[in-house]
Amino acid sequence: MRIITTLSLLFFFTGAMAQRVSYVSYVDPLIGTSPATTISAMKHGAGTEHLANVIPAVGLPFGMLQLTPQTRTTEKKCQAPYYYKDATTTGYRLTHWLSGSCTQDYGSATIMPLAGTLKTSGYATPYDHKQEISAPHYYKNELDGVMGEMTATLRCGMLQFTMLRDDSLYILVTPNSDKHKGFIQVDPEKREITGYNPAYRIYQGSGRPAGFSGWFVIQYDLPAEKAGTYSGSKVSAALSRKEQPDCGAYIGLYLKKGAQLRLRIGTSFTSLEGARRNLAAEMEGKPFAAIRKQAERVWNKALGQIQVTSDNEKDKRIFYTALYHSMQHPRLMNDADGRYPRFAGDYQEEQLKQGNYYDDFSMWDTYRAQLPLFSILRPDLISDCVNSMVLKGEQGGWLPIFPCWNNYTAAMIGDHVTAFIASAYNKGIRGYDIAKAYTLMRRNAFDNAGEKDYKDGKGRRALDTYLQYGYIPLEDGVPEAFHKNEQVSRTLEYAYDDYALSTVAKALGRSEDHALLAKRALNYKFIFDGKVGLMNGRYADGRFYKDFHPDKKLSFITEGTPRQYTFYVPHDISGLGALMPLEAQLDSLFTKNEYWHGNEPGHHIPFLYNYTASPWKTQEKVAAILKEEYSDDIGGLSGNDDAGQMSAWYVFAATGLYPVDPVGGQYLLTTPVFRSVAIQLPGGKRLAVQVKPGGKYIRSVLLNGKPYTKNYITHDMLLKGGEMVMETSPHPAVSWGTGSGDQP
Repeated sequence: MRIITTLSLLFFFTGAMAQRVSYVSYVDPLIGTSPATTISAMKHGAGTEHLANVIPAVGLPFGMLQLTPQTRTTEKKCQAPYYYKDATTTGYRLTHWLSGSCTQDYGSATIMPLAGTLKTSGYATPYDHKQEISAPHYYKNELDGVMGEMTATLRCGMLQFTMLRDDSLYILVTPNSDKHKGFIQVDPEKREITGYNPAYRIYQGSGRPAGFSGWFVIQYDLPAEKAGTYSGSKVSAALSRKEQPDCGAYIGLYLKKGAQLRLRIGTSFTSLEGARRNLAAEMEGKPFAAIRKQAERVWNKALGQIQVTSDNEKDKRIFYTALYHSMQHPRLMNDADGRYPRFAGDYQEEQLKQGNYYDDFSMWDTYRAQLPLFSILRPDLISDCVNSMVLKGEQGGWLPIFPCWNNYTAAMIGDHVTAFIASAYNKGIRGYDIAKAYTLMRRNAFDNAGEKDYKDGKGRRALDTYLQYGYIPLEDGVPEAFHKNEQVSRTLEYAYDDYALSTVAKALGRSEDHALLAKRALNYKFIFDGKVGLMNGRYADGRFYKDFHPDKKLSFITEGTPRQYTFYVPHDISGLGALMPLEAQLDSLFTKNEYWHGNEPGHHIPFLYNYTASPWKTQEKVAAILKEEYSDDIGGLSGNDDAGQMSAWYVFAATGLYPVDPVGGQYLLTTPVFRSVAIQLPGGKRLAVQVKPGGKYIRSVLLNGKPYTKNYITHDMLLKGGEMVMETSPHPAVSWGTGSGDQP
């Protein structure tokens, strides 16, 4: 007779109910659309770091574009299209904003409905948040005389405008080119508005064309009585305009109260015909309600890959909103027929043989948790992403470091595309040519780019001095980089990337490379200053920086302090522990309130207690961060969300897992927020976690019915699925996870 456990029943019923639960109802895209109000943000998050810079995006997971209400008209760096506290709106944007970033929008266009008289400037309109509905698949608000609604597919959007009174309705369409380079055309006979907005680079190559444009075709379903174009306040009967300030096109018609006008919008990064083909493939003939329902089903399926149980509705809102935010990027770049813009190309197209092509990788941020999350949930996506990196490397000659806007950028530091590829390969994700990938990764690690390529953002910054000294000396100011100097942080991150590449070299039988790279992975030791007990800047002659302060933002540290960055040795925590008293230094960081959750370099730090005699401190610190640094209000994210990394941290930590070293494939355990967690895995398997109420500390763990004392699990163990039961306590359990072999 088969014994059915309580957890097995839970497992069965959560699976059966997955498609009946409206996970989208727990998502609030307005969370994070206002300056952060969390504890560490108030202390450490000066300037742009106070802003999560997320938007109420309507789209599909990892789609080509998002639709958003617009309160800021510019494509200026660090200006998101929407902020909750702005009093007026200027329409609905077809955006390529890098969610949660401090970068720029590109290739976007905006649609503005106006009831009454035609205005082509000064038309910002007040709106009431009480009339605002925001969800992953749908958005609605009310303007003066007209209600606007949005929904979307992967590459297309649909807007529906309903008249709130009898009146004229004008639709303005503006390519948002701050450089005045856009094109617009209206064809009343075809009921179409078409155009493009050229994308431009920032960081390396700043101001130069990115080699592609954001194309759009907008089809409206009622005949227009008026049509024309404009440049600022100057209106013309001409049906097209090109490269003029604030240029756009308009249509006008008279509608009765309750009448509706629908716009079907196709977009592409290749051509107008690409946008038209995408529209035909994804939206042709479908009514607004059907597209909305389809988008809702897609989001419910995606969000339902992790099912959580709790009586605390707030925690579920935070969790599913975080999961939604983690699914905004990377961005789908290819058309439905597989065409995509050549990487770092000159308005050239390429054709995919299989899969999809992705870009907008905020790689310094997302290799830590956001991409590892989808190594679990969507290995097919990760395989496509690695293949996209290989294509970029082949087309541009060098593996990119921080590929955004389909170009080299040299943004941030490190070489974490290498870490990302190594992480995927070590987890058995293999839908790409690993020989080609290895050649590209090795070139980044061993070869200096020529002057022209280097200035264009190719190759590792300061590689020559790193190879010469084993660290980047303070004399090297790291020119031709968006972040100059930052020598200590760069050394630490290159050491991690060398470790990452060494694991692939070993797997491929490249023994000489493996030995050399494994040795370079220990370069972090060269910048550990024993006199101060932390990482410190070092000169070429071996002297350490004298005017040292552990808690000041010094020039050789990236977006943080020496105390915070000292812990960035995720591949060799035991080696770091041999240099300093690890637990005492961790205690010092938290006691002094110097832990800064709003930026990525410290995200692994709370989990490092799992490497010490006190894993219970990880459970304590993580519980506090989950409570203090995330909430369900508009200021509820503690720093730039950075393409979903801040949110992915919450998803992992709230489910009781975190990948301190994504390349190594171990997930450190902590106490989940929820009573139960069920993670849907590839191949129809699931990992079900049940938490027996008691407190925030883990007392004991059963894995598939057997006592489990390790304070981590491996990727292979996770993918096998099974049942984990955690018994918790209000008091620290000082023995669990501390035995010989129990630590990562």
